[in-house]
Amino acid sequence: MPFYHMRSEPFWKLVANIGCERWIESKSSMRSLQKLTTAVNFALIDFELAELLLKPVSREILKMSILDKYFPETRSNYVNIRNDDLPDVSILNESPEEYKRKIIELKNQVDEDTFQEEVFVRCGLFKREIPKIYNNTCAISGLRIDAIINVSMVDACHIVPFSEGYDDTLSNGIALCPNLHRAFDRGLITISNDYKVILNENFIENTSVYNLSQFAGVRILLPEKQEFHPAPENLSLHRKRFGF
Repeated sequence: MPFYHMRSEPFWKLVANIGCERWIESKSSMRSLQKLTTAVNFALIDFELAELLLKPVSREILKMSILDKYFPETRSNYVNIRNDDLPDVSILNESPEEYKRKIIELKNQVDEDTFQEEVFVRCGLFKREIPKIYNNTCAISGLRIDAIINVSMVDACHIVPFSEGYDDTLSNGIALCPNLHRAFDRGLITISNDYKVILNENFIENTSVYNLSQFAGVRILLPEKQEFHPAPENLSLHRKRFGF
């Protein structure tokens, strides 16, 4: 009964039959199938989501994300046929040099729309896999939230921006909570080759429990597998970019 259990989801709006508008607002009157079919005419899905659902690649990404989030133990029961349009996550394990070579080769072979769609898909894999290898934990603050609702407080952060390095491999990623992600992207903080946080000296912050200075010298949390650790050469490029 999705009309009942998902009535408050932000990606769709229930449209009532004439005279039944108040039924939809009332929790108690929406619990039976008979009343639902009487009250609800249809559900209007957000235009942007509808456009994505028309694309096989986007549908597959959404499907896999839902399975990973809500059905990790039984995920294999629903993945019987692999969509050949969806790159395997193994592509993110390639060497950065090989990955960049293939991206540039692809860019030279296809039109811009096709290239941007491929980049979108690969970026989706990157955003999904980086939090997973960090156990959905911010590498600097240690923040981790488990919830029964769909909420994430950890981002997949590129160390070297994709626009500069064409690198979506896992060693070019780090999991950070949104405020530290923004601080990292803007050069307020960086990370040494021995994985310790370095603070930029060119800014002043007021006294707060959210101060960036509390993380100075802190060694970041790392994935269990060493091959997923941030590549030192990428960390060096990040420091050089912001003048550390």
